[in-house]
Amino acid sequence: MFSFNQWLRENKVAMWILTVLRVYIGYDWMTHGWSKLTGGFQAGGFLAGAVGKATGENPTVQAWWGTFLEKFAVPNAGLFDFIIPLGEFLVGVGLILGCFTTLAALMALVMNFAFLFSGTVSTNAQLVLMQIFLVVAGANAGKIGLDHWVLPYLRGLITRNKGNQPKDTPTISPTQKTA
Repeated sequence: MFSFNQWLRENKVAMWILTVLRVYIGYDWMTHGWSKLTGGFQAGGFLAGAVGKATGENPTVQAWWGTFLEKFAVPNAGLFDFIIPLGEFLVGVGLILGCFTTLAALMALVMNFAFLFSGTVSTNAQLVLMQIFLVVAGANAGKIGLDHWVLPYLRGLITRNKGNQPKDTPTISPTQKTA
């Protein structure tokens, strides 16, 4: 029986398709992040606009998200001025290089959903759909990339460190006699 999930995670053709998709999405994120890093990005106007979309007769932003933006994001707009461009740029670099691909795609999903929740559709819905494939594919999405070397190295470190852990202390069973 054909399993699309298994195909995404193990197939070599899928690996190549995912690589093209990953680099395309990564380039999009990286260029948007870079333009914000070098262009003096300010999130305050966007955040205030999203809060405004949470009220009125036909709100496009859910009230709970508008409250989060109003109470946390707007007062900390300076933080968002920094983390949004940096996050976009780093996600893009990670996807292009295929390094921590699943994490990068997951963080891209988080950012896209935050933009969607804030009432901005743009290309966010399209990117969400494409990024879901990268997350579901897991390591296969980054095999043609640095993940090919980084993930096995990290697994080796984890496995090696497990061997250095102290063993469980021996227990005495109720049938054993002690001196």
